[in-house]
Amino acid sequence: MAGFRAGAIAAGGFLLWLATVGPLHPYRQALFSQHPPQLILVLGGDVDREHIGVRLGRDLSLPVVVSGGSNPEYAQWLVDEVGIAPKQVHLDYRAQDTLGNFTSLVDDLQLQGIRHVLLVTSEDHLPRSMAVGQVVAGSRGIRLTGVPVECSPDCREEGVRKQLGDWIRAVAWVATGRDLKTLAKQSFPESAEPSEPVVEALSDPAVEVSLSDLAALDQAAH
Repeated sequence: MAGFRAGAIAAGGFLLWLATVGPLHPYRQALFSQHPPQLILVLGGDVDREHIGVRLGRDLSLPVVVSGGSNPEYAQWLVDEVGIAPKQVHLDYRAQDTLGNFTSLVDDLQLQGIRHVLLVTSEDHLPRSMAVGQVVAGSRGIRLTGVPVECSPDCREEGVRKQLGDWIRAVAWVATGRDLKTLAKQSFPESAEPSEPVVEALSDPAVEVSLSDLAALDQAAH
């Protein structure tokens, strides 16, 4: 009996350490965060997502980051159409898939003190995005709130296997800082699956673009 109590106390102490100062501490911060939304993250792949995200940014006066979205020229048109300040919208083309949408940004967001993000994506993509994002963003103490964009009649339900596979990749990235898909391509280049398509952009895909800078360049050209 004494041994059981000692084991229970040790286990309880270990769990307390995990949740307070250990690796689970950021997730606890994210789960119980009371911060209001500070930023809107739009996942590219559908212009409807960008329309909703930019309008939301305008209405809530929040900065908007579009990850892997449409080209800068279309984004500039959308900004003018919606009537949002160009400096509120930033385009980031580093991500090649859903995991990359988060891994390419979370460290920057953490440095900026972001603790609560509104995640805008299609309703059929939201479950997988949240599963991946809560692991990756949660590791930096960032809370995600999903904002589904209606996709009917074009919705395509994603299978459990794909959701689980991306969740495992997210956990591996948090633990190692490496993407399992990238490691698989390096180890087995012939059998590696192709990555999700990247939206083409006229800008350097490794560079984050501010639409205010794009507007200044356009004015200078004329």
